[in-house]
Amino acid sequence: MKEELIKLHYDVVSGDYLKAGESSSNIKKALMQLGIKSDIIKRVCVACYEAEINVVIHSYGGCIDVTIYEEEIEIVVSDEGPGIEDIDLAMTEGYSTAPETARDMGFGAGMGLPNIKKNCDIFGIKSIISKGTEIKMIIYFE
Repeated sequence: MKEELIKLHYDVVSGDYLKAGESSSNIKKALMQLGIKSDIIKRVCVACYEAEINVVIHSYGGCIDVTIYEEEIEIVVSDEGPGIEDIDLAMTEGYSTAPETARDMGFGAGMGLPNIKKNCDIFGIKSIISKGTEIKMIIYFE
């Protein structure tokens, strides 16, 4: 059984672009205090930020649950929302369903899910139409 070092929870509010990224910043601070290598921290922050901004843009709200173990970090991002109709299409670089309001602020380029996957050692996504989406990420420290 893996020993949990730290558990963190963050609520993510739909449409709150000003607070988007706070969880990534807090996770970064925790990992720095644990002495995790900077390249690993960067991967965690990119994956977490992309997932968080997706919740802000596409859902009715959600949460981020983080468990830091001695050798890895596990991040589960779940939301309530419309769900993703075609996950394979959503994983395509450049594909986006972001509204104009998000695009006008520089978001919604269609790189979120591909960037999350690229930065994770283990990536999983499940989505139920009219219910929501859950992304599970694991990044190893070595």
